[in-house]
Amino acid sequence: MQTLKHHIITEFHRRFEGDPILVQSPGRVNLIGEHTDYNDGFVLPAAIDKYIFLAMAPSGTDNSRFYAADQQDYYETDTSGKLSKSGKGWPDYLLGVIDQLRRRGYESRGINCVFGGNVPIGAGLSSSAALEGGMLFGLTRLLGWEIPPVEMARIAQQAENAFVGVQCGIMDQFISLNGRKNHAMKLDCRSLEYEFYPLNRPDLHIVLCDTQIRRELASSEYNVRRSQCEEGVRILQKIHPGIQSLRDVTLPFLKKHEALMEPLVYKRCNYVLEENERVLNACKDLDNNDIVSFGQRMYQSHAGLRDKYEVSCPELDILVDSTRNIEGVIGARMMGGGFGGCTINLVEDVHLETFKKKITMMYQEKTRKHLQIYQTKISDGTHLMDVSEIKTKE
Repeated sequence: MQTLKHHIITEFHRRFEGDPILVQSPGRVNLIGEHTDYNDGFVLPAAIDKYIFLAMAPSGTDNSRFYAADQQDYYETDTSGKLSKSGKGWPDYLLGVIDQLRRRGYESRGINCVFGGNVPIGAGLSSSAALEGGMLFGLTRLLGWEIPPVEMARIAQQAENAFVGVQCGIMDQFISLNGRKNHAMKLDCRSLEYEFYPLNRPDLHIVLCDTQIRRELASSEYNVRRSQCEEGVRILQKIHPGIQSLRDVTLPFLKKHEALMEPLVYKRCNYVLEENERVLNACKDLDNNDIVSFGQRMYQSHAGLRDKYEVSCPELDILVDSTRNIEGVIGARMMGGGFGGCTINLVEDVHLETFKKKITMMYQEKTRKHLQIYQTKISDGTHLMDVSEIKTKE
């Protein structure tokens, strides 16, 4: 990690003048609570020790200059006027933050920025949110702006929604900016109220097993699931006009009116309500330091995603099912939109190496595919690093 920070600072001094600040911005996992966010439900994410580092300083001009160290790619543009997309992709996450700040009355001149990190791209660990949050946090520190945590998350989300053009929810940016070491965050996706719950097991690793399957089906089926949930709400609104989303529906009320819905619509709504309950009960487990019960809820979540929401795939199911025969696994489930991507696993440190060997072997035997594994711990959210502690060489 020290080498990575050193590399970013060195690259900054190589390309730009002045002394930068260094921002450390984490990726994230979602421990439980999948496909609940757009139904105004609850999620339980945590920031992790995979980071984007951004070395930043004012440029002294109207131009902003960005260098993506991992891609060895450079982009420069005038950021004093109306901003437009770069045509490259990655600069848009940075430009989108500047654009959203300007729309809220926060004006700045140009910025010099070098960034890079070890958040895996495309693995569902939210490298884009880490980059957006890091840029936003750095600008507030350079320019002395005081922006509340919820507003910071909204700005970063809108940068991706309105400028980049990806219609993500707010969870990724929220937890990346506001995470707390050794704690999970229960986020209410309706009110944006949040609470921290302790994960008091320093002997546990969060392990991501990446199927390395990226299916276009995920985005189209995401929209189908969303519309099915909205259809369920429309039907229930005819009975109770006060219902605005599935958040306003109880399981007994849903079951009472099951006959009014298509079986598939009922199944989708039933999963969402059960998943919300699992999140709330999982928080109680953490309060009670009952990690075994917490792990069982992860398995239950996967079963719901597989059987009721139907967003899993054979590779994800193989990975989750295989963990039941490996010692030291507390819980496992698919994570993210589905149809590929990662499983998230809670694994005791003493069994970590055995777990990695066994899960890799089982996956290869059953799928003939390579398995990528990332091991993480829960970290703090976005913050400044002490640059003086990082030795740089010209």
